[in-house]
Amino acid sequence: MQETTILWADDEIDLLKPHILLLNEKGYKVKTVTNGRDAVDAFKTDYYDLVFLDENMPGLTGLETLSEIKALNNDVPVVLITKNEEEPMMEDAIGSKIDDYLIKPVNPRQVLLTIKKLTENKRLVTEKTTMAYQQDFRHLGMTLNDNLSFQEWVDVYKKLIYWELELEKLDDAGMHEILTMQKAEANVQFSKFIEKNYPNWIKNPDAGPIFSHQLMKKKVFPKMENTPVFFILIDNLRYDQYRIIHPIINEYFRLEEEDNYYSILPTATQYARNAIFSGLLPLDMEKRFPTMWQNDEDEGGKNLYEEQFLGDQLKRMLRRDVKFSYNKILNIDEGRSLNDSVNNLMKNELNVVVYNFVDMLSHARTDMQMIRELASDDAAYRSLTLSWFEHSPLLDLLRFLSQKQVKVIITTDHGTIRVKNPSKIIGDRNTNTNLRYKQGKNLNFNAKDVLHIKNPHDAMLPKLHVSSSFVFAKGDSYFVYPNNYNHFVNFYNESFQHGGISLEEMIVPIATYGPK
Repeated sequence: MQETTILWADDEIDLLKPHILLLNEKGYKVKTVTNGRDAVDAFKTDYYDLVFLDENMPGLTGLETLSEIKALNNDVPVVLITKNEEEPMMEDAIGSKIDDYLIKPVNPRQVLLTIKKLTENKRLVTEKTTMAYQQDFRHLGMTLNDNLSFQEWVDVYKKLIYWELELEKLDDAGMHEILTMQKAEANVQFSKFIEKNYPNWIKNPDAGPIFSHQLMKKKVFPKMENTPVFFILIDNLRYDQYRIIHPIINEYFRLEEEDNYYSILPTATQYARNAIFSGLLPLDMEKRFPTMWQNDEDEGGKNLYEEQFLGDQLKRMLRRDVKFSYNKILNIDEGRSLNDSVNNLMKNELNVVVYNFVDMLSHARTDMQMIRELASDDAAYRSLTLSWFEHSPLLDLLRFLSQKQVKVIITTDHGTIRVKNPSKIIGDRNTNTNLRYKQGKNLNFNAKDVLHIKNPHDAMLPKLHVSSSFVFAKGDSYFVYPNNYNHFVNFYNESFQHGGISLEEMIVPIATYGPK
């Protein structure tokens, strides 16, 4: 292990010789100087892992020395040693980006603990995190073989995402690989769970989790009491992506409730989002809105009537007229335009805002080489989502709303999964193009990769033809036709897709925030 080098500046350095001898014995290399100017010069000449500065030195004070050192290299931790615990001085030190401080007289144990904390923190965190995941890995592995409930599957998925975000901070490829394998195994078991239970849940709404078509009734309408509700749906937002934007939202709001619900099948915008706003399953939508509901074979946009669906659901469920707004944001100009008119929305009971950025990001990653390289894996995909959110009109909208007496609900319609396993399928020319689900006649497929719904009405899905059926890809599979097979395998491999069955697509977040 490389020797840790320390720069120590104190005008009474001779009194600290016992400390320095002890550090030398412990394997640390210590350079001593007696004033701030010499400390800055030494810092310019050599690299140091850590700097100790006496606060009260002649010439350059400790804080002045700190400022010059941080200007040279802000990443090297600096510890201020002071006799002065007065609040203004400590505020100045913290404002100057001090990393720690010690109160004189210092003892050797304090010094050693500070060095370990600041120079070995990453190693110690890595070791502790790795050990904790290894213990949880065994527990999760046993849990996956249990007969889990729908809520227990939510807990398993949230635990996997917790470890994914924790291990992402570590430079340990081995641990990442183990977690990836465990997530894949979890998706295998989850797909079996959905295959066994989904048709019964859909026919018996109280037997299973909250699904897309129940979301407004169970999670939104009850909150429409005395303050306006802003229901913000970020299309395609997975739970892990929500977790990384939550801390920013939490700076402006108080989290009142964080929950998860299950997207219906197919986990695609046309089905899941229309179900949210209509409060109906697709088969019922087709019956109630024969001129508005679009099947896969129909020409034209599939989500053109969300506002009308929402208005109908509000009247049907609440049995009164509700003043509401609906805005779909497809680009930055539309986001800014909404923000300019947001004062007009404060008179409404319910304001729905649909943000399509994450959906566009997943499609762009498939179609554009540059985006594919920027979002090369799940961690990079999260990073792009975070970067967008930090600079988006949506965050500006949330900042504005945080100053008002409103409730904000953040959710999505479905998630996505990075696909890796090509699965051959054969269908006629009317079969839909989605890579994660297919609807058509005489479909020929690899049975182990799919959930096959022979009669779409069993899953409350429209039936286009007498012999039509649905197949849903499980885990990280994606459908590829035998024609030009290798080309499409290479083009779509590792892309983010939705429409099928996976933890990432089906278990999605809904969070309610109130004013601080």
